[in-house]
Amino acid sequence: MKKSLILTSLITILSVFSIKAYSHCEVPCGIYNDQLRIELIKEHIETINKAITSIIGIESSDSINYNQLVRWINTKDDHANKIQYIVQQYFLTQRVKYAAPSDDEKYKTYISQLTYLHQLTVYAMKAKQTTNVKYVTDMTNALTGFEKAYFKNSGHTHGADG
Repeated sequence: MKKSLILTSLITILSVFSIKAYSHCEVPCGIYNDQLRIELIKEHIETINKAITSIIGIESSDSINYNQLVRWINTKDDHANKIQYIVQQYFLTQRVKYAAPSDDEKYKTYISQLTYLHQLTVYAMKAKQTTNVKYVTDMTNALTGFEKAYFKNSGHTHGADG
């Protein structure tokens, strides 16, 4: 009986310590920098734009360097995935707060934020599927709209003013 209690305790302790810690957190740590995430998304959009421009240039070349072409395609897709991750894991999971339809003003802001984030995610997906720079413009516009809806009268200022 005593051996089984010790073994159970040991297994419990080991399982607790084997849990991985992931950053940036889903616990209310209070260490957020919303503006940094916006700037990261802007950087990813710029990288996608550069990748699209490079892909188009390589494809129109007389001698196509397929290694470079593949690298730029992978870069474009990777940065689109990073945008989707920030939108989904950071803003949708942790930062955009649900508002009840009964609170008309907050609900409108909530729906506006969700709409812009959804657009951003979809445009990032479209950027993976094509080399149409229209989606770079669409992502930029969606991000600008989200930024205005998110920071305006929402109390989300950490990182925006310091």
